[in-house]
Amino acid sequence: MATRQSVENFIQRCEDTLHFAREQYLEGAKQEHYNDTEYTKAQQMLENTLEELAQLEMSANAEQREQLYRMRLRLQSLQNDMILLEH
Repeated sequence: MATRQSVENFIQRCEDTLHFAREQYLEGAKQEHYNDTEYTKAQQMLENTLEELAQLEMSANAEQREQLYRMRLRLQSLQNDMILLEH
């Protein structure tokens, strides 16, 4: 079972990933992909975080799964926005 502390630490890492990715998304929207390296890095961070989240969900209790589910929605939403901005 996932410990409360491990879930809290992971949620904080998710927040950090969201912050970085959101900055890259906004920068990408302004500059029209002049900073592709950082933009791609942010997308990869989102994907890696979602993979870690899926692993953590397996050992989480019901309350933790709900918290992780809400974080998954936030991560996927930004991931989708970044994909749409590319086109």
